[in-house]
Amino acid sequence: MANDAQTLVDAARTAAQNARAAADAAQAYADQVAQTAHVADAAGAAAHIASGGAIDPFVFRLAIFVLAVFVGYYVVWSVTPALHTPLMSVTNAISSVIVVGALLSVGVDAADALDSGPAWARIFGFIALILASVNIFGGFLVTERMLAMYKKKG
Repeated sequence: MANDAQTLVDAARTAAQNARAAADAAQAYADQVAQTAHVADAAGAAAHIASGGAIDPFVFRLAIFVLAVFVGYYVVWSVTPALHTPLMSVTNAISSVIVVGALLSVGVDAADALDSGPAWARIFGFIALILASVNIFGGFLVTERMLAMYKKKG
């Protein structure tokens, strides 16, 4: 019985270390994304100025977004199955931060009765709230299914 408990403790410790490593990698990636966003803003403004106003910074940012979508797609599909569960945990954590931001955006009326903010902010906040909630719920379902594969049958 004590041997089984020690095995569970070791497995939990390993999972925690893997989750910490994934969280550190996600933090490093988030820092790189933040730096890239500043570079994208500067590059968009520079392209706008250099072209005499012919290139709109929005088009430049849209092109960067489209490239990021393709890069993200190929990065996610190249993840090995062993890293899937820790990465899903990090994704759920990021989505929970999105939920908090969306709740703040939706609840603008409650925060300040004088200036309730634009209606589109509340609408986009509600859409973000729904999508992030679906992402969290789906992530937990997928994680539970992945962990069920490692349980002993019997």
